[in-house]
Amino acid sequence: MAEKFTVSLKKIIDEFHLESIHLPDDPENILIGEPDLNRPGLQLMGFYEYFNPERIQIVGKMEFAYLASLDEPTRYERIEMLFAQKLPALIISRELPYFPEMLELAKKHEVSLLRSKDSTSSFMAALIAFLNLNLAPRITRHGVLIEVYGEGMLIVGESGVGKSETAVELIKRGHRLVADDAVEIRRVSNISLVGSSPENIRHFLELRGIGIINARRLFGMGAVKITEKIDMIVELEPWDSEKVYDRMGVDNEYTSILGVNVPCNVIPVKPGRNLAVILEVAAMNNRQKKMGYNAAQELLDNLGLDMERKDSVKKWDIY
Repeated sequence: MAEKFTVSLKKIIDEFHLESIHLPDDPENILIGEPDLNRPGLQLMGFYEYFNPERIQIVGKMEFAYLASLDEPTRYERIEMLFAQKLPALIISRELPYFPEMLELAKKHEVSLLRSKDSTSSFMAALIAFLNLNLAPRITRHGVLIEVYGEGMLIVGESGVGKSETAVELIKRGHRLVADDAVEIRRVSNISLVGSSPENIRHFLELRGIGIINARRLFGMGAVKITEKIDMIVELEPWDSEKVYDRMGVDNEYTSILGVNVPCNVIPVKPGRNLAVILEVAAMNNRQKKMGYNAAQELLDNLGLDMERKDSVKKWDIY
């Protein structure tokens, strides 16, 4: 069974500068595990089929206007029905006033009551993006994540193959480090992955023979980044003279991480190869392919050759 992640209500309050009207407990102890939100219009009318009480509830101008149109006994009854579902939190948007019944029933049913200054739609969009990132399925992979010409490149390979040394050379050439050694990968949507570094080792690099360095202190703030989308994977491996390496690049090879297929290149390593330059070219070529241009295919077309293209997926045992 997949691990379920949570985010504390305090983190949400701090991120969006929410006003706390009532908190039944320390917000650090109130955990949110559902990335979807709900505007309880139908629930305020008494319809609770398919209602998920684990979602944060958002009350905007429409719900407020409906509640204001009700007489006090009916409004009390409808709000109590909603709060009796043991909601994790109810947030009032647009800094609208709250009804006295809301505060009374929030205390009675131990529901967190908060308020935002933002408009309903913009606040919900921002909160959904925040929850999707913080509650996303995730794994940790050994490797280096670096931004090269705007492309998030995950460099993997066996220990000692030269991942960190290559990352330092790329940083010196103006690119930005995201993570070294341990890369935390989150699936923020069905088609995209975002990588970051665990906070306790963020911006640190290990270079054999030198030791630990801090890339931010050594190269400046412009040399590091907190998170980056993973656009491609480069696997470094020692050169094997018995192995046939792809010299055309017609076929597209992918690695599947958390169910998302990411373009993957295997780069053989041997003395004399300038890996930093090769990875810069790989990043630019990957961007061209995303924009619909494939140099190898154009060359084959110019030569009048027709080569069957197959998309091969190489899967790691990652779930």
